[in-house]
Amino acid sequence: MTAFPQFVNIYNSPNFAILSKTRLYNIMSVIQTIRDKGGLISAIIIGIALLGFILMDAFTGRSNMFGGNSTTLGTVNGKKIDYIDFNKKLTAEQEARQRQGYPMDDQGRQQLNESVWNQEVNKILADEEFDKLGINVGKNEVNDILFGRNPPPDLKQGFTDPKTNIYNADQARQYFAQMKKSKNATERQQLSAYISSVELNRMMEKYASLLSSSVNVPKWFVEKQNTDNSQLAKISYVKIPYTSVADSAVKVTDAEITGYIKEHADEFKQDEETRGVEYILFNAQANQADSAAVREKLESIKEEFKEATDIKSFLIKSGSESQFYDGFINGKKIQQVNKDSILKNPVGSVYGPYLDGGSFALSKMIAVKQWPDTVKVRHILIATVQQTQQGQSMTIREDSTARKLADSIQTAIRNGANFDTLCLKYSDDGTKTTGGVYDNVTTGQMVPPFNDFIFDHKPGEKGIVKTDFGYHYVEVLSQKGNSPAYKIAYVAKSIYPSSATDDSVSNAASQFAGDSRDEKAFETNFEKNLKPKGLNKFLASDIKPNDFTIGQSLPAPSRQLVRAIFAAKKGDVLPPSRVGDNYVVVVVTEVNEAGTQSVSKARPAVEPLLLKKKKAQQILQKIGKIGTLEDVATKTGQPVQVVDSLRITGSRNFGYEPRVIGAAFNTANKGKTIPEGIEGSEGVFAVKVDEVSATSVENANIDQQRKQLEQSLLQRQGYPTQILQKAAKIKDNRAKFF
Repeated sequence: MTAFPQFVNIYNSPNFAILSKTRLYNIMSVIQTIRDKGGLISAIIIGIALLGFILMDAFTGRSNMFGGNSTTLGTVNGKKIDYIDFNKKLTAEQEARQRQGYPMDDQGRQQLNESVWNQEVNKILADEEFDKLGINVGKNEVNDILFGRNPPPDLKQGFTDPKTNIYNADQARQYFAQMKKSKNATERQQLSAYISSVELNRMMEKYASLLSSSVNVPKWFVEKQNTDNSQLAKISYVKIPYTSVADSAVKVTDAEITGYIKEHADEFKQDEETRGVEYILFNAQANQADSAAVREKLESIKEEFKEATDIKSFLIKSGSESQFYDGFINGKKIQQVNKDSILKNPVGSVYGPYLDGGSFALSKMIAVKQWPDTVKVRHILIATVQQTQQGQSMTIREDSTARKLADSIQTAIRNGANFDTLCLKYSDDGTKTTGGVYDNVTTGQMVPPFNDFIFDHKPGEKGIVKTDFGYHYVEVLSQKGNSPAYKIAYVAKSIYPSSATDDSVSNAASQFAGDSRDEKAFETNFEKNLKPKGLNKFLASDIKPNDFTIGQSLPAPSRQLVRAIFAAKKGDVLPPSRVGDNYVVVVVTEVNEAGTQSVSKARPAVEPLLLKKKKAQQILQKIGKIGTLEDVATKTGQPVQVVDSLRITGSRNFGYEPRVIGAAFNTANKGKTIPEGIEGSEGVFAVKVDEVSATSVENANIDQQRKQLEQSLLQRQGYPTQILQKAAKIKDNRAKFF
């Protein structure tokens, strides 16, 4: 095990170019064999067909035989991100997450894909900036980061003496030296990757520091702001809300939306293609009959489970979906449905069947003991196996050799040898640098033999324990608490839909898709045949090429469906896809190309703005030139209102209407009724500025205010790489590969 769980492990993955050349070689060999046997005409026909297949493969971007960039995953300012290199890093990250106990489902893989992509993009952009500015990190600086007063948190944790709580820089330096000389190429790669990440982090700190130093708020600006904030106005006004004009009284045309888009082009840029769909879910979950069948199956084996003595064999024979933990677990740590009933069961009895989530289960009470709640222990592992990057066990030491070494360590410690020294030298566990200590261990945390030894023995007792990992020399240091611990076996069977249930739903979805060949037929068929049965139609918009779901109503991973949507045309109805517990029939309703957004895509954002503008024009026309507020009130049926404590930042009762506030503090308007209506955010305002005065300027700390404003500006501008991404030319082809 390594002290650095975030190290990146790199190893090979498939090369599409090599596969394509191999495929071509095999195809030509087949043709040659046919020709040798005299079937020339057949060979020519087959050859033409196969050549078409090869050309199709080449032009879809996965063949390199014509010099294409089939492994280019994307580009950043012209610099390529290679698929093979990217996939190595992605796979290594996935394995690292799995080793740390994180599940790696479709959603997890997609999120990790996005994370690694952003890392690659940001590194390219950052390196460009570092080169321009001459930012670098020297060898001495790296040593200071790793072995100085403030090492990285993970490094500090790995090499801090638990007794003194002091970071042991010499021990860390020794460990790095050993890693550099390691004969294991993976370990050397891990070390190199870790140092590279340390260097990158330090260079980003320097870059961010340069940016923060460039932000400046001048003193005069703060003083002017304080003076403006001290002003106080009293105004009278009539507010004619936009809601006073019915939506049906105004209409926004496509041409008007197009014009708005042209005037605000930067706001409606779309970096990548998006699509919109409508879809219908055909629920394929198990029904009552399926549930009853699973329960009946467990009832039929209940008595046999009760009589079974070889629990592991019985669970395998019965096809149980729960793994057997052949050790004791503290009752406080057991998290099971019907826990109280299960724990009350006498030893040897079976409880159930009972419903546990999407399964039915049986539980058998095997034994009960009175055990400590937590244990502190230290150990030295002499491993016989080691996990490979692919998750397989590889023998690294013969069993007899490991046992002899464990016995020797036991004898040496019994004769006065230092435990910590032997642990650091011989242990194959990740705790070797911290004396092999595990603290606050609860039942079920460790593999069963180790678990049972440390809870069954008293503090000060020592011994050798054999597990699947090898031999552990173990010493129990201390124990706390005392509670019952239980050994329980479970038989669990998930409630799956039967083939009859699945076929019935699949056929219904296929029938609907077959009868709905275009968008119009999809709508008609739904309204006529499905809506009366209680089925719903869902919408999903703004689907991107790399998305792994299509909508909130269908949160299950559906990456293949997203790819099918982007392979289809507008109006296409796709064949049913199985997504989670549903068969899904989709019709593609929108295709929004990269570039400027289409009218249909922009309408939801633009239409409310233009509606408001048109309503304002109608209101302004109605009130005309303003003489007195009373005239406006009579025309509109709205009251004259007064706000007497209006500041430039707004008012609690009035809210924040920038145009009205601007007019109120315009010295030219003091004491006057403004002759034109003012378009506000909530309505049109007729305003009279009654009075403008000023309160005393606060004796503020100008320097402190400047710092606060500068910090606010830095936070609003975002992280440096976010800014660089906006200005960069980034092409993302991941959707073609994943």
